[in-house]
Amino acid sequence: MSWADLNLMPALPEIFLLTALSVILVLDLFLSDAKRGITYGLTLLTLLGCAVLTLTTWVPYPETTFSGMFVDDPVSDLAKIGLYIAVAVTLVYTRQYAANHGIFKGEYYTLTLFSLLGMMVMVSSSHFLTLYIGLELLSLALYALIALKRDSTPALEAAMKYFVLGALASGMLLYGMSMLYGATGSLFLVEVANDIASGQANSMLVVFGIVFVVAGLAFKLGAVPFHMWVPDVYHGSPTAITLMIGAAPKIAAMVFVWRILAQGLGAAVADWQMMLVVLAVLSMALGNITAIAQTNLKRMFAYSTVSHMGFLLVGILAGTEAGYTAALFYILVYVLMSLAGFGILLLLSRAGFDCETLDDLKGLNQKNSWYALLMLFTMFSMAGIPPLAGFYAKFAVLKAAVDVGLVWLAVVGVVFSLVGAFYYLRVVKCMYFDEPNDEPVPAARPEMKLVLSLNAVALLVLGVVPDSLLTLCVDAMKQSLSVVAGA
Repeated sequence: MSWADLNLMPALPEIFLLTALSVILVLDLFLSDAKRGITYGLTLLTLLGCAVLTLTTWVPYPETTFSGMFVDDPVSDLAKIGLYIAVAVTLVYTRQYAANHGIFKGEYYTLTLFSLLGMMVMVSSSHFLTLYIGLELLSLALYALIALKRDSTPALEAAMKYFVLGALASGMLLYGMSMLYGATGSLFLVEVANDIASGQANSMLVVFGIVFVVAGLAFKLGAVPFHMWVPDVYHGSPTAITLMIGAAPKIAAMVFVWRILAQGLGAAVADWQMMLVVLAVLSMALGNITAIAQTNLKRMFAYSTVSHMGFLLVGILAGTEAGYTAALFYILVYVLMSLAGFGILLLLSRAGFDCETLDDLKGLNQKNSWYALLMLFTMFSMAGIPPLAGFYAKFAVLKAAVDVGLVWLAVVGVVFSLVGAFYYLRVVKCMYFDEPNDEPVPAARPEMKLVLSLNAVALLVLGVVPDSLLTLCVDAMKQSLSVVAGA
């Protein structure tokens, strides 16, 4: 293929992001700390530009470039829009916190954009090599973000743990990919899928490759028994960075898993389905049970994340279009819940004080009833209580399991969802029924209060009328999978 024949339109948002990122990186060198708001504004404009380009190039069928290694399809486009929104909301929520805690720097914004670029490559990869490159670009940026506050021992410790365990997970994933290459002779997802479906692949190598790939994916998702990094990294990182880790990357991780298991290894669903069943049950059980014992809200959210990844895996392991659609819907709703939950913690934090424990939320309703209501919406949604969006998300993934005959797994999901409701409702009890503490509610920036209000109210709206988002997920998944099936 000559350069004249190369169609770069499918990768236009990524090219724009990298160009804008380079400009911001150089420009920030000449800005004083007092003018750091310019970097913040340019970062948000970059996200807006990426969103416009993604919507402009959105087509109802896959387009490939770079010799078929990069694909632009409806699933990747929907995921990218979700990524832009999640990163933009994260930046709005963390601006005041970053200024109060000494991380309102150019590096914070450029590393965030580098991590976004990695996520965008992850969701648009159709080749094992580009999948791995996107994953490592995301991971390296997150390692640096966690350690950005260099005078914080917990942050440096969290960065080291994440780096060591992340390297181990990447090694396992790469080893599994090399086995799949040995079994099929290709690194293209579609060719791997065709070789496995036609019986031309070495079945023994495929099974061993799947074991290592699933283990690596479980590390990245934070599923049990590969979850040990999640509570320590969430707790040790500054709350702003914890939100950066716990929101947008989850969308990229879900599509990353879908690319590999559904598109590349869909014909071997019988080989990885039971592995995911075990991971899902363990994650729902340990995540919800361990969260009950937590008094630190960041650690509670960490174990909550583990349990939510278990529910996400229930949708994926169904191995059906409905299951994948439910998983995509679930992760988008989860990111909205995570943004709202951490947004409240960031709003209640100030210079010299981090809102991190249950005691910090005591009597919040008496100090600010609106903030308490927003947190109530978030907790009810995470618990899966109707009519919040979290209820419909859990219902969708459990229904997908029932549709493939895994009724017992759906029952397990319902049981552990009830267990999880305990610690979510405990937060509500602290806000509404405990005596308030002496900590004042700090003044928040107007844009943060507006976005946070819209964020939490969206959980209620999506719970009442989920069809708006669900239809987008259904159409995107149908259009992307139909081409794979016909390949």
